Amino acid sequence: MENKFVKNMRRRIIKNFLDTIFLSELKKNQPQSAYALMNLVHRKFGFLISAGTVYALLYAMERKELVIGEPTENKRIYKLTQKGNETIDILIKRREELFQYAKTVF
Repeated sequence: MENKFVKNMRRRIIKNFLDTIFLSELKKNQPQSAYALMNLVHRKFGFLISAGTVYALLYAMERKELVIGEPTENKRIYKLTQKGNETIDILIKRREELFQYAKTVF
């Protein structure tokens, strides 16, 4: 059973990698709404993140031209741009390097 410190650290790590998580999810299943991405985090990691956190991150990712949000009748849907697609591809190629580093830390 995880203690409170470990749970909080795990949550912080996940929140710090939300942009990467969202890029990866959009690569697999685009387009997605902010609500769908919020639910993804809840399903995969077992905690809720606020709508404000998700929208702020998606807007920042739009400004960096990683995603584009397109309005529909009642919601905005997000999909990868060319730059976003290239970015997640690079991260996927370099993940082994990141895993090796994590192994030395943990």
